[in-house]
Amino acid sequence: MRYRILALILLSVTLGGCSEGVLDPKGPIAAAERLILFNSLGIMLAIVIPTILATLAVAFWFRASNLRAAYLPDFEYSGRLELLVWSIPAMTVLLVGGVAWVGAHDLDPRKPISSSVTPVTVQVVSLDWKWLFIYPEQGIASVNKLVVPVGTPINFELTSSSVMNSFHVPQLGSQIYTMSGMVTRLHLQADHPGTYPGLSAMFSGDGFSDMRFTVDSVTDNRFAQWVRQAREAGPALDTQAYADLAKPSKAVAPFTYRTVAADLFSGIVNAGMGTQESSLPICSMSHRAER
Repeated sequence: MRYRILALILLSVTLGGCSEGVLDPKGPIAAAERLILFNSLGIMLAIVIPTILATLAVAFWFRASNLRAAYLPDFEYSGRLELLVWSIPAMTVLLVGGVAWVGAHDLDPRKPISSSVTPVTVQVVSLDWKWLFIYPEQGIASVNKLVVPVGTPINFELTSSSVMNSFHVPQLGSQIYTMSGMVTRLHLQADHPGTYPGLSAMFSGDGFSDMRFTVDSVTDNRFAQWVRQAREAGPALDTQAYADLAKPSKAVAPFTYRTVAADLFSGIVNAGMGTQESSLPICSMSHRAER
């Protein structure tokens, strides 16, 4: 009885890591990525398990007490063994590589999700150390909280205000980088209502550990209600408000902006491009000094 309880405890601890992660998908992209993971694992186990069993069998057969085992001290080469040793790993590499190749094209972050529902566009800006989500079609914005309608494709446009960062919602899939002066694109969808954790998957400074956000997948009615509430409360996100928001801060509580300045996201991207261009002459001068 004691051993059964211990086994149940170990099993519960082991399976506890399967919730709120890549093994508990809540959208089509994450589900497809989990399938690729399982397929790759199955292909690799097809060679790992026989190899382990063969190692145990060889050790058992060639034990000192087995007089039937042939001792061949002059054995040097076998073409059949060479073919077996190299063909199985080669086939494994080809199969795993094929799965990764097909999956990489089917799950291209820039590839739109096929759906009859009109997508919702969300512009994402990684700041120090928080996330800004702009809804250009709704004219609102939120910090450290992303609300999306369930069953609706979400078209993300992502950039960074400063250092390179990484946007990741494990239960929805497809981690992708944000870079200053550049726009990366990502398409995700939540198929089930709920709240899913999102995070920064790349170290970006002192406040990195608190750079988290939540994704609320709600019905269309609740999403429309949230948009109306956001338009009625909170400050306006203009140039000065964004400059204040961009200042480094840690563990920022979620809040919303009732309005967003026109072309704010484009201005953030262009500002990042200007920073990169201004650094080029400095880099060139440094190279000349080294020479």
